[in-house]
Amino acid sequence: MKGRTIVLDHIGEAETAALLVDGKLDDLLIDDSDAPRPGAIFRGICDRPIKGQGGMMLRLPDGDTAFLRQGKGLRPGQPLLVQVTGYAEDGKAVPVTDRVLFKSRYAIVTPGKPGVNVSRQISDDDQRDALLGIAHEVFDSTHGLILRSSCAGSDAGEIADDIMAMTALADAVLADAEGTKPEALTDGDGPHALAWREWTDRAEVITRPGGLADLGVLDQLGDIGTPLVRLSDGNMYVEPTRALVAVDVNTGNDTSPAAALKANLAAARALPRALRLRGLAGQISVDFVSMSKAHRKQVEQSLRAAFKADPIETSLVGWTPMGLFELQRKRERAPFPAAILGYI
Repeated sequence: MKGRTIVLDHIGEAETAALLVDGKLDDLLIDDSDAPRPGAIFRGICDRPIKGQGGMMLRLPDGDTAFLRQGKGLRPGQPLLVQVTGYAEDGKAVPVTDRVLFKSRYAIVTPGKPGVNVSRQISDDDQRDALLGIAHEVFDSTHGLILRSSCAGSDAGEIADDIMAMTALADAVLADAEGTKPEALTDGDGPHALAWREWTDRAEVITRPGGLADLGVLDQLGDIGTPLVRLSDGNMYVEPTRALVAVDVNTGNDTSPAAALKANLAAARALPRALRLRGLAGQISVDFVSMSKAHRKQVEQSLRAAFKADPIETSLVGWTPMGLFELQRKRERAPFPAAILGYI
């Protein structure tokens, strides 16, 4: 199977979206968590400040709590509109921000930041002018608006409809910002809506029940449930712990002088996909095969190129004195639910 294919289906009761590139599973979204989804918007109630950190704990519906990193000037009991930024680790508060965005396939509405802008990835001046023309026709608001790169080559009517829908949603949510009790105002996008919003490159879309099994996705899920990742040269183990994600790279049976560099470069290219499919984030520590310091720059360049194409924000921190490479990755997804393998 050549090209990109998007499969929208269910595994058990869990809504699932899978992206395949040339038949190989490249991305996976599974809604198998009861935690608030990233992107969900709440009216939170300020509870107590966290001294020394400058943050604020907030009360959410159903007894949940949230942590706002910048809580300066807030007082306990004050209502505040907040948006979930990622999944919380077990026993920790939900991470939120007060910089609420309304994001769809073509448009992002930004309350409190007026102005109309077009993604820098759209460089053609005529196309940018045409998109600004569409926006000014339908967007008459004090909010800000960003037209995403997916607008390039898209239908003008669909873009206009998307802008109006996001503006209406923003107005409705902001109208409910005040209140004395915490309340969920939006649920955040599930896997199917998120796939439509973010996987915008041309692809065949399959929505029939059983599509995941028919295209071999379920067979590939078994590999995600194990720490072993087979590489073109060597292998690596990706294992989450309470404190961090540990990655160990090995040369396998190759004992040639170039084995270490080949395995490390293969691991650098494969690491974003391995983390993405497993839903792993936070602090990541990679133990590459021992190599000369002259080769470190080459491996680091390969890492940067690989993560540049990855949709999840990842900071490449650098080498430790012990020769490990550290990364910090945003928790945008829940870890791969191993229980889902029981349905396969």
